[in-house]
Parts: sequence; C-alpha cells; structure tokens
Amino acid sequence: MNVSLETRETAIFGLRQFAPIKGIAVALGVFAAVAGPATARDNQASEGEKAAAEAPLQMLVSLDEQKIDVYRGTELLQSAPISSGKPGNSTPTGVFSILEKRRKHFSNLYNNAPMPFMQRLTWSGIALHQGRLPGYPASHGCIRMPRDFAKDLFGQTERGMHVVVTRGAAAPELIRHDVLPQPLPAATTLASLSSTTIAADPALRGSLVTASIQPELNAAAAKNPKFDQPLRMIVTPKKSENQTRTLQRLLNQMGFNAGPVDGVMGRKTRAAIALYQEGAERPVTGKITDSLIRDIHAAAGYEKPQNATLRIRRKFKDIYEAPVTLADIDAPIGTHVFTALGFEQGAGSVDWMAVPAEGESHGTPRDALDRLTLPEKVQREISEILTPGTSLIITDRSFARNTGLGTDFVVVTR
Repeated sequence: MNVSLETRETAIFGLRQFAPIKGIAVALGVFAAVAGPATARDNQASEGEKAAAEAPLQMLVSLDEQKIDVYRGTELLQSAPISSGKPGNSTPTGVFSILEKRRKHFSNLYNNAPMPFMQRLTWSGIALHQGRLPGYPASHGCIRMPRDFAKDLFGQTERGMHVVVTRGAAAPELIRHDVLPQPLPAATTLASLSSTTIAADPALRGSLVTASIQPELNAAAAKNPKFDQPLRMIVTPKKSENQTRTLQRLLNQMGFNAGPVDGVMGRKTRAAIALYQEGAERPVTGKITDSLIRDIHAAAGYEKPQNATLRIRRKFKDIYEAPVTLADIDAPIGTHVFTALGFEQGAGSVDWMAVPAEGESHGTPRDALDRLTLPEKVQREISEILTPGTSLIITDRSFARNTGLGTDFVVVTR
C-alpha cells in the first residue's frame, strides 16, 4: 500500500498531539503499518527511537504556570494543568522522587478526601494525584492533575522517579562536561578493590567504598546485576573548618603549647603563635593572619581537606560516600539536577541532561559542574557502577531534614 509522506506525517502528528504519554509508541506503530517494508533509513530511525525510549522519564512542575510537563529524556511528551497548594498550604519547591503509589487512596489528614492515582513525594503529605482543577492554587499542598492525565501518568511511572517542582518554568537540556561520570567500557579490566588489595596498595587505603558496593566493583567488568536500578547522587558542601581550632591542633603537634583545641583565641594560643613567629623570624604579634596560616600549614605538612561530600543511594539506601571539592565554597551554588540518559552495558559513554531546579540566579548547571572536582579514584568507582537514569544533584541546601529511610535525596528549595 502506497501512502504519501504527507499522510504519514499527518497520522503521526495527530496521534502525538492528542494521545497520552505512551502515544509516541502508538504513533510509531501506525507509521510502520502504513510505510510498508522497512528500509535502511527505517532501521536507523528505529535505533534512535529505541534509544529515546530508554531515556529516563522526568516530571517538571511549575507553580507559577500551574502546569506539569512530562519528559522522556529531553523530549516533551505531554503537559497538563495542575492545582497546587493554596496560600497557607503552599506546595514546596525542590527535588523529590516518587516514594509510594496507590491507585485508590484517601487522605488521612483532610477528612478522608479521595486522592485517586496517588504518587507520594514526601512522607509529610505532599503527593501527585487526580483532583479538582479550579484554575488556581487550591489544594492543601498536593499537586492535583486531570483524571485522564493522572491515570496515564500513574501507569508510566515507578518508585524513585524524579519530580522537580520549581516556581518558574524549567526544561531539561543536554549537557556535556568532563566531571559528569561516564560508564566503564566493557573491554576495561578492573582492579579488584578487595581488602587485600587495599592493604597492599597505600594509595587505596582509606577507601570509602562500603561493603554493600564492594562485590559490584569486583564483578562490574562482566555484568552489573543492578544495571536497571538508577543511582541517586548528591554533592553538598561541608561546614567550613574552624580556622583557630586547626591552628591550635597544628601548633600543638609541632610542640608549641596552644592549649585546648577549642577554637578560642585565648592566652595560651596567642603565646604559642608568638613563640612560633619568633622562631620563624617573623614579626611577633600573636595574631592570626593569612600569611601566618600559610606558614603554619606548610611547616606542619597540612593539606586542607576536601570541602564537600558526594553521597550515593540506590533504592532509597546509602551505598557510597566520598570527599570531593567545590571551588569558591562560600559562593552560592543553587540546586541543579543532572540525569544520565540510556546506554547499554559495555558502552563507554552516555549523554546527560541538566535542569536548574532554582533557576539560574546563582549560576547555570554548567557553572556548578565547573566548580566540582572528583578525585580520580572516585570517578573510577562511579564509572564501574553507573546505570541508566542515574542522577546527580549539586546543591548548597541541606537534604537532611526530608531524607531518611524510604526516600531518595530530597532537597527542598522553599
């Protein structure tokens, strides 16, 4: 059967415009039916379509626009109106993930109100669900959606999928950067990180790989049994070290009696600094200056510790932690979410996409990546366990309050 290109495009466009989220697959099926025998171009297109289908699903909610956008990778699949929290019960913004799903659910906070197709974002009562849409924020904090959309979305999502809630509109964009982890190629031979290896190699001592991750590192070259389980990674700054405490500790190590390491610039600490200055043939002031700090650090062989921490969770459980470095640690960072797209086991590269979860008032996602340095060992260990759909959050906000058992890293930005 011969069908014109215009007819094919019309059929596909019509389905993509009006079909639900899975309409892309339906449209492709119609295309195959009307196009006749497959050609080499068709085969190439199907490979691209397969890669697109393997990209992670991600939901972006804009409170200002009262809208939810559903993306497959960087491709917008569908949008729908919402009704978010009314004044006094506003919906929090931030980075969340689906914690629980129930087709039929009733609120235990608000008079047993029905919440069909409920997808929980926090254990404190925020969820996506079907509900009334008056055209403005009217809920007690949840994100209400139209019935057909809520039903279709419920069938497409899984626990652990990201939902990013922002004030203004946001959209994912492809990004490439040297600091974004890449998978380890299949031909790479991995060095075992067993306790014996670590003990024999001083460079590996102090490895922060946990027992739960260890077997995977040893077997990753063959096959990762958890390849279908995305990692959730987050980088946050550490609290700045107390400068006076560090100097007290170093002076005591060098034989100067600086007194208790308590961060208090008392009589003993000033006397110890003066004694050090006298021995170093510097002006004796007993005061802390930048040049004094550099001299004492050099004399004691002290290196500043890395000032940020990378943490990794899988299926809501901590599996890894390591120190990393953020440049300009005192400058605002914002909150940025990076997500790995689909790739096959043995592939040596993967594309990433980025979403600025707080806008770009504190810099772009690329600016955040420019400030991050991962030690070579940490890069290698992440590469060995990297999976499709893995995400990385870089933020200067705390995740501790809303992150716990049964959650991914939850970052509330308001």
